[in-house]
Amino acid sequence: MDMFKTIYDLGIIPVVAIDDADKAVPLAKALRDGGLPAAEITFRTAAAEEAIRRISAECPDVLVGAGTVLTKEQCDRAIAAGAKFVVTPGFNPEMIAYIKSTGIPMMPGAATPGEMEQAMSMGLTNIKFFPAEANGGVAKLKALAGPYQAAKWMPTGGVNTKNLNDYLSFDRILCCGGTWIATSADINEGKWDDITKKCKDAIKTMLGFKLEKICIYGDSANAEKNAKFVAALFGFDVTECECGLEAGSLCFGKEESDAKGCIVISTLNGNRAKAYLERIGAEIDPDIWYDKKGNVTCFGLKDTVAGFEICIETK
Repeated sequence: MDMFKTIYDLGIIPVVAIDDADKAVPLAKALRDGGLPAAEITFRTAAAEEAIRRISAECPDVLVGAGTVLTKEQCDRAIAAGAKFVVTPGFNPEMIAYIKSTGIPMMPGAATPGEMEQAMSMGLTNIKFFPAEANGGVAKLKALAGPYQAAKWMPTGGVNTKNLNDYLSFDRILCCGGTWIATSADINEGKWDDITKKCKDAIKTMLGFKLEKICIYGDSANAEKNAKFVAALFGFDVTECECGLEAGSLCFGKEESDAKGCIVISTLNGNRAKAYLERIGAEIDPDIWYDKKGNVTCFGLKDTVAGFEICIETK
């Protein structure tokens, strides 16, 4: 498994401080049910190691890592407990070198250009930017992107649903640390449904699914007539599109097809949308469109809905 691709596809990694290891598995299930099967368990509490161990053992489909790793001992304990990745809050060269020597995927914390440069000199290009908002936010990362072209960042601290896409719309963001997804208060009170809802809300914000248009097939001879009729009724303009003539959000196809038509859904990120739909069990048509950078621009689902194909396009 390419760990960093998995992290990128998730887009948001819930960052969790847990006080009671007995709540670790219910938490993992709540995150998984919400569509974000991952957690960075921070070593800010005595329960962190056992929480990682239980999630790793009982919820192997949830990607669990260790955060706020400050000592070699914590690193060893995290790995022994089953952590799949390690994150540090800051840049301690000795600690970073030690964690790197274990071979576990890691993200060193860095807030300054000097720290980021040191990380990259050690071959570490996936970097935690912490605390993100207090250190200049996405504007600072965009300013640093020029000289540090190999770097990708995981901003954490001050990120929330209001500014989430300010970060994720920047193509150098690996993922965002979601400290708001599962707060200590919600975990202590066992508010699993609330945590699941926060996951779903965050995904909804991140992917930004939106109905763009509905293409209607099967009457190619009358496509122009139908488009003009709808346009006249509702004051829409008639324009040409790839499959025929468009009037508002309706497209009348000029070609015959076995399907009744196509429902076109837009998304803010085709890569993450495809990964998310696969996670929840949707079957993706193998005919996928990519841009020059290898990013998904368009894909379809194998199943139809009421005879209509479903196509997802990156907006």
